[in-house]
Amino acid sequence: MPAGVMIPARNMPSMIGVNGNIGGFGSTSRLALGQPNMMEGHEFHHLDMTHNTSEGDMTRIRDEEFDSTNTKSGSENQEGASGDDQDPRPKKKRYHRHTQHQIQEMEAFFKECPHPDDKQRKELSRELGLEPLQVKFWFQNKRTQMKTQHERHENTQLRNENEKLRADNIRYRDALSNASCPNCGGPTAIGEMSFDEHHLRLENTRLREEIDRISAIAARYVGKPVVNYPVLSPPMPPRPVDLGVGNFGGQPGLGGDIYEAGDLLRSISAPTEADKPMIIELAVAAMEELIRMAQMDEPLWMNSLDGIDAVLNEDEYIRIFPHGIGPKPTGFKCEASRESAVVIMNHINLVEYLMDVNQWSTLFSGIVSKALTLEVLSTGVAGNYNGALQVMTAEFQLPTPLVPTRESYYVRYCKQHADGTWAVVDVSLDSIRPGPAARCRRRPSGCLIQEMPNGYSKVTWVEHVEVDDRGVHNLYKHLVSSGHAFGAKRWVATLNRQCERLASAMATNIPAGDAGVITNQEGRKSMMKLAERMVISFCAGVSASTAHTWTTLSGTGADDVRVMTRKSVDDPGRPPGIVLSAATSFWLPVPPKRVFDFLRDENTRNEWDILSNGGVVQEMAHIANGRDTGNCVSLIRVNSANSSQSNMLILQESCTDQTASFVIYAPVDIVAMNVVLNGGDPDYVALLPSGFAIFPDGTAAHGVGMEESGSTGGSLLTVAFQILVDSVPTAKLSLGSVATVNNLIACTVERIKASLSCESA
Repeated sequence: MPAGVMIPARNMPSMIGVNGNIGGFGSTSRLALGQPNMMEGHEFHHLDMTHNTSEGDMTRIRDEEFDSTNTKSGSENQEGASGDDQDPRPKKKRYHRHTQHQIQEMEAFFKECPHPDDKQRKELSRELGLEPLQVKFWFQNKRTQMKTQHERHENTQLRNENEKLRADNIRYRDALSNASCPNCGGPTAIGEMSFDEHHLRLENTRLREEIDRISAIAARYVGKPVVNYPVLSPPMPPRPVDLGVGNFGGQPGLGGDIYEAGDLLRSISAPTEADKPMIIELAVAAMEELIRMAQMDEPLWMNSLDGIDAVLNEDEYIRIFPHGIGPKPTGFKCEASRESAVVIMNHINLVEYLMDVNQWSTLFSGIVSKALTLEVLSTGVAGNYNGALQVMTAEFQLPTPLVPTRESYYVRYCKQHADGTWAVVDVSLDSIRPGPAARCRRRPSGCLIQEMPNGYSKVTWVEHVEVDDRGVHNLYKHLVSSGHAFGAKRWVATLNRQCERLASAMATNIPAGDAGVITNQEGRKSMMKLAERMVISFCAGVSASTAHTWTTLSGTGADDVRVMTRKSVDDPGRPPGIVLSAATSFWLPVPPKRVFDFLRDENTRNEWDILSNGGVVQEMAHIANGRDTGNCVSLIRVNSANSSQSNMLILQESCTDQTASFVIYAPVDIVAMNVVLNGGDPDYVALLPSGFAIFPDGTAAHGVGMEESGSTGGSLLTVAFQILVDSVPTAKLSLGSVATVNNLIACTVERIKASLSCESA
């Protein structure tokens, strides 16, 4: 074809770009290599004009590349119509295809190198008698062809997989629609759980029963309860601490006597639909029993030998209430008590506190270490808690490592009776759904609440439990067996003291005459909220809760000191790092009130507080919390005797009633406390509480009172410290840190014993 012949515009798009460069062929043009286009991966390829190609050669190349549909090899001439026809077409076109040899050679080269460079293309074009541009375009189109084939293959595979999944889906739907329950034979509800999940739950239940059976057999021979680990729980991580003292626990390698209770709370789930009618029936019967237990006297309740406490006649109880939750388990002991008091709280507010699990556990933080509402079966009627029904779990504690906590799974029912009296009752659900072997069963227990004038309420509390108390240390045996550790007297005394504390927090008519009295209403609330968190943290941290395990240090000169560590990470209420807790409990031949007054008084603090370093202790501010002067929140400053040491600020709460007393304190940051005193948020103040829990030993002739000055009984004192031994949470605990804290607590105990012995002498 002559060099001057032009390709008509209709059949041959222009190759000249707007910038004067020569571009690749358009999407409608086909190359002579028979490939779909000249674009690879949607990229536009410009012609390489760096070669010395004459205008005639360029025209020839265009003609040769124009054919994309002819699949025959060789050359073929075709005559076109004349220029006078209505359909203008080229008068003469020459089609050219690569020879079979050329294609085979380029195919072989493509397998080795799909992206040849300029030098390789020139060498290949010289061997095959082609232009370098022809070789370049062939490889470009070959790559595009391979990519298209690969995508087509993937699409086919995905289409086949999709069809397979659709067929499986239809098959599973048919199987579910025809499935039946293995237990009852009835149809299953689609969407509740898969077939596999249902079988796994059945297997899980069977394994749990097997574990309980084996644990019961093992406990018979070992002599102590066997740990019931939660079903399907992840394995505990290795404890990253030297000495075997790890996160919330220890190792038997220390030679200590470790008591670890099974965590019933984590292994219990919400009740099933089949359980709910039985739960409601049990709650109604428990409410009726509570009313009669609260109102009846002899012969159901008999006077104790000292004439102060009421003692349950168990034979009469079985005769009056023959059904209930079944007979008392073998080896369990009965603890039953009843107590009445008038408290400074409106009856409606009191019901709300009892039915809100968070407020209830906070109100009784010295008794309840943790609690959870699993399901609310009824919220009540008429906008109040009348008829409310809740399924709950709770762990009850005595603030000492020597008394195991008591876990319960029960229903709580609230009802307003015709005479206006409210009643709240708990009863265990172990008889409905047998689970891990429980060491405590709550027979109908709770309180009656009667409205009194001036916002007061009369509360009659009944506490009736059956418990396996074999894990209780001998030091606390008498206190626990008498029922005063967990009985109605302690619940009512705690309620009375906490009601006075709440009334103090809401008081607005605070006299400004006394020095150090905080009169700012917002500041009082913030400081009392901070102190409340401190008390909750101390009580939960010092008990023998299932959340952690104490390790007894042996051979250190203080055999009864127990330690544990925990990591503090991302908790604004605690300083970050490794926290070492140490606690010990011992008996003092001194009345509880004298011990309480000695420990809470800032004037005698230097006699036992080693960390004061002989400095001057001064009370900066205080908030009275009740009628007893010992119930107060204080801010204490310790002016160091050494001028090189900075002064220390201590937040302290002391509280006492006739069953228990506490002195709890924690060092606080001065800047943070200024924010709190001005009404700021106390949740971000870091605290590590330490302190004392004081209980009567129960040997006094007149009972277990705390407040009587003539008390002749002794005291059970628990001392607990929390020390930040390393600010890095991933650090390991050293032997020196344990020894230091052990010496600190041992020296404190000796100082307390020495000071109180001098006073009583």
